[in-house]
Amino acid sequence: MDARSDRNAIPLAVDLDGTLIATDLLWEGLFILLKKNPLYLFLVPFWAAGGPARLKQAIAQRIDIDPAMLPYRAPLLDRLRAEHAEGRKLVLATGTPRKFADAIAVHLGIFDRVLATDGLDNLTSGKKRASLLDAYGDAGFDYAGNSRHDLQVFDAARSAIVVAPDRHAARWQAAHGAETMPAPKPTLRTIVKMLRVHQWLKNSLIAVPMMLSHEYFNPNMIWQCLLAFISFSAVASAIYILNDFFDLALDRKHPTKRNRPFASGALSIPFGLGAIAVLLAIGVGTSCLLPIEFLGVLGGYMVVTTAYSLSFKRMLLVDVLTLAGLYTIRVLAGAAATGVDVSFWLLAFSIFFFLSLALVKRFVELRTTAIPPGERIAGRGYRTEDQEIVAQAGMASAFSSALVLALYMDSVAVRQLYPHPWLIWPLAPIVLYLTMRVWILARRDEMHDDPVVFIISDWRSQIVVAIGAVLLVIGGW
Repeated sequence: MDARSDRNAIPLAVDLDGTLIATDLLWEGLFILLKKNPLYLFLVPFWAAGGPARLKQAIAQRIDIDPAMLPYRAPLLDRLRAEHAEGRKLVLATGTPRKFADAIAVHLGIFDRVLATDGLDNLTSGKKRASLLDAYGDAGFDYAGNSRHDLQVFDAARSAIVVAPDRHAARWQAAHGAETMPAPKPTLRTIVKMLRVHQWLKNSLIAVPMMLSHEYFNPNMIWQCLLAFISFSAVASAIYILNDFFDLALDRKHPTKRNRPFASGALSIPFGLGAIAVLLAIGVGTSCLLPIEFLGVLGGYMVVTTAYSLSFKRMLLVDVLTLAGLYTIRVLAGAAATGVDVSFWLLAFSIFFFLSLALVKRFVELRTTAIPPGERIAGRGYRTEDQEIVAQAGMASAFSSALVLALYMDSVAVRQLYPHPWLIWPLAPIVLYLTMRVWILARRDEMHDDPVVFIISDWRSQIVVAIGAVLLVIGGW
């Protein structure tokens, strides 16, 4: 018998979470469940008290997964398919609930047997080892795993394949000289993508109240704005990570979002939870250096953004109104941090202006998502036939923001603040230029970024905004 025949005579058992797929279905299932109904959060501790198997089964009974959308480790899957084609018996041996394991096995079509968590038996570590020994005997199987939970199984196997090892499995592999299939290590770019650093540009809106009050050379206010920016950026990144957890299934179906760190499996959910804790500590800790009113605004932002992630983003029109409100909250945060009063005019302008940009986001999604008439975009409340009304509402909001600005420039407040109010009249056409250009690019299918981030980062928009800022400064002297 040659080496290949000898190898094929021994079944290969393969772990699932972290090994065959670059994620953990317990964590994913938990967030799918909470997205379905956040009140399940109060039941989770009771399920967990009954042991890991009880928790896994309780979650599995209430949700479904799509096996086709999971982040499989391509090198290992390719190898398994090749060995299956050569006639080797493959066994999926996992602590995942049988419901999920069977669905994955059926989807892949390469496993001859499935060993999974059933009832109150959590098939990990010693119990997985015992099940494999009962089925195939000592050293009667090879095993592919990735974590400390697999060490006992490695010891009982004839040979081991250590896939994307954690530090415990890596030490075992080094000590035993076992075969390894390492996964790419997260890079700084991966962390930056997780934090969505480019989205921090939105938090520059915090400086708007200071700028409009002509306090741009006040060092104390500049410091307060900087602290508020850091606080909001940290909290925003934490909420983005949480939003990614809830949107894993949707992101994997999206042509670009599927490359996000958690959707692709480049980063694990536990890593993300740790990052959330650190970011919230930074955000709340920094806010304690600012007036108590700022902490109140920050708390409101956290509540609204979490509600948006859980529910509001799927509600027709409520989603865009919430987004517009979140942009306006950043302006309120700047006012709270610096103690500057916010006028009715600024709030009215902000709502219309940011509502227009929020509608751009939905319009672009409608343009770029291929769905049949009558069906809604996944995770949204819009259908293909809504394109025109969304565009009309967005452009109407853009003109409304310019109208509010024009009325403001003819108000008593402006004549009191600006010795030369006629110098700021070009702001109205500047606002129209910014918003109408965004809408034209969206119509041309050339708008690929968040519109607020686009305006802040686009060089043409930067020039126009700079001209507006100069006019504001000159007009106030």
